[in-house]
Amino acid sequence: MELVLALILFVGCYILMMLEVFNRAFIAIIGGLLMVIVGVAPFGELIKQAIDWDTILLLLAMMIIVTITAQTGVFEYMALLLAKKVGARPIFILIVICFLTAIGSAFLDNVTTVLLLVPVVLRLTQTLELPEQPFLISVILFSNIGGTATLIGDPPNLMIGQAVAHLDFNAFLLHMTPIVIIDFFVVMVFIIVLYGRKLRPDPHLEGRLKQLNPYERLKKGPVLTRSLLVLALTITTFVLHSVIHVNMATTALAGAFLLLLLTYQSISLSDVFRKVDWETLLFFAGLFMLVGALVHIGLIDRAAVALLDMTNGDIPRTALIILWGSGLFSGFVDNIPFVATMIPVIKEMGNIGITNLDPLWWALALGSCLGGNATLIGASANVIVAGFSKETDHPLTFFSFLKIGFPVVILSLVVSTLYLWFRYLIHF
Repeated sequence: MELVLALILFVGCYILMMLEVFNRAFIAIIGGLLMVIVGVAPFGELIKQAIDWDTILLLLAMMIIVTITAQTGVFEYMALLLAKKVGARPIFILIVICFLTAIGSAFLDNVTTVLLLVPVVLRLTQTLELPEQPFLISVILFSNIGGTATLIGDPPNLMIGQAVAHLDFNAFLLHMTPIVIIDFFVVMVFIIVLYGRKLRPDPHLEGRLKQLNPYERLKKGPVLTRSLLVLALTITTFVLHSVIHVNMATTALAGAFLLLLLTYQSISLSDVFRKVDWETLLFFAGLFMLVGALVHIGLIDRAAVALLDMTNGDIPRTALIILWGSGLFSGFVDNIPFVATMIPVIKEMGNIGITNLDPLWWALALGSCLGGNATLIGASANVIVAGFSKETDHPLTFFSFLKIGFPVVILSLVVSTLYLWFRYLIHF
């Protein structure tokens, strides 16, 4: 009975979020509370264990840092400087932004990257009077693609690295970066074909660019200096995460409160907290509760075991089922609990005599990271960019993203299948 109730509530909430009948955060929170009320999962467990507080606190801290930094005009400066360097061809600007997104997502993480880059993108599109959607959708797609490349780029990779001792930072670079580079160019061709006609050169654009002086957008002073210093220190701690072994949420919160302390005389704290996207944070909390309830009743565990029962221990078949299963599953349900469930399942296969589990680990990493591109709630970065898009005239909707994101996932999984087969599975 609990299983049926949980499925009804989850599917019902998901349909309402897709149709955008009500506010997403409201639906997610109410859905999580209903899971408690009907007895699917205890409230204390969902609050303490299901909600990923590290993710929420990291988002809150980076939102504070970005909000204060944005008031210095540095994002407008960077946007205009980028446009002037690339020239007046919008498609070239889009390509550069995709490249920066992928690189940033690989060596920071995709959540931090979109929080830093999307304000720049929005300033750029507004100033140059370009359509926002192609740029925002591309940032989402390439943040998840870039985050797949390294141990610290996406949470599933970090979870796998922590569970398997020999899969360190260098191992991810060696095994994941090649397929990410291939997928980057494949998806880039798709994006150019998709948006090439919509982003044709505008003869008036070059004139507008010449009239704009990036330096005029900077508000020079102590707030600018202190914001950039704290931002640089915070990013440095992210890059050195695997060396200093300090939780990224902790260092981000330290940076946020340090910046608040350094700028409180010049920046209104109440204004800063008003500009924090509380709706997105509440949506994450509700979504974690919904998925946590499914974990509590063992539904995700059953799904993971069922995937492997279909293979009878055959490594190539198991790897491909994990790749496609995690890829499609992660597009519609948060990938963190699925990966957490799959890790002990794959480890158990080692206990029953399978000696080389690495193809399965790489399949899980690729599927869970790349699958996040399928829907607007498939990954944390997607939700954040969707929140930013509400500031625009044409905010992203579930279906406007689905019709682009889902084909990209299928394309990425096909490319990943070929990579896994020829690099690892053809030998079995």
